[in-house]
Amino acid sequence: MSDENAAQPNPDGTDAAGAPMMMVNAQYVKDLSFENPNAPASLSQQGGEPNVQIAIDVNADQIADKSFEVSLTLRAEGTSGEDALFIVEIVYAGIFTLGEVPDEYVPPMLYIEAPRQLFPFARAIIADAVRDGGFPPLLVQPIDFMSMYQQRVAQVQADAGEGGAPAAGDDAGNGDGGNGEDKQKFEFEL
Repeated sequence: MSDENAAQPNPDGTDAAGAPMMMVNAQYVKDLSFENPNAPASLSQQGGEPNVQIAIDVNADQIADKSFEVSLTLRAEGTSGEDALFIVEIVYAGIFTLGEVPDEYVPPMLYIEAPRQLFPFARAIIADAVRDGGFPPLLVQPIDFMSMYQQRVAQVQADAGEGGAPAAGDDAGNGDGGNGEDKQKFEFEL
């Protein structure tokens, strides 16, 4: 019975020995881009609220034995009618070290918990970049990374025709042609 409980995480995010299951070693802006293609005309438009489309992408790369770089990419395009107002994209990354966790917990930790911790920082940078570009700040609504992960796992399972969640570093149908690249890319549209 104690063996069964040893694999279960504690509600406080620690393992049975009290060690953290996931540590954030660093977080940083890997890439940031803001475009205002029709300035200054786009700044004087009074067309009301812009139409904003947001794309989200999460990648995880193993960089050491139990360390992973998790990258959260947010891309937002604002338009008014046919006119492009702005395009903003950030790749915000973190280095995460996992404790002694069962293999089945690794993908959810990398694709749910890690981006959940990165998101507020990336959201704030996006809001500031759009504001500094002359528009009202873009406040990206909170994202349900668990739901997105579950949808992507279901899609991968349907595409592969087999069960089980993809493991970190496995080719999850990202079309790299089996070139040995250890990346997993989950992209979602809101």
